[in-house]
Amino acid sequence: MSRAIVLVGPMGAGKTTLGKKLAKRLGVSFADTDRLIGARHGSITRIFEKHGEEHFRTLETKALERALSEFDVVATGGGVLLKEANRELLKGSPRYLLRH
Repeated sequence: MSRAIVLVGPMGAGKTTLGKKLAKRLGVSFADTDRLIGARHGSITRIFEKHGEEHFRTLETKALERALSEFDVVATGGGVLLKEANRELLKGSPRYLLRH
């Protein structure tokens, strides 16, 4: 797993905006876990409606694992810290954990 810079905070805090700018400035790769989920599984709203929050949180964990292993700067979804597995992934991976 890489040693990504991870941005964590509430929905709408600007994690994606800041993450893109930071990655561009550093000349490294960027990922947003919600966008990774959307690209593979469709709208997050639709996932919640059709399959429920628990299913979404499972997809979120998989997206987080992927992002941490493939990207240098990662913006997480606002609820990423709700799941213990995600907190453990974050404890073991990032060089920096930025909270807004």
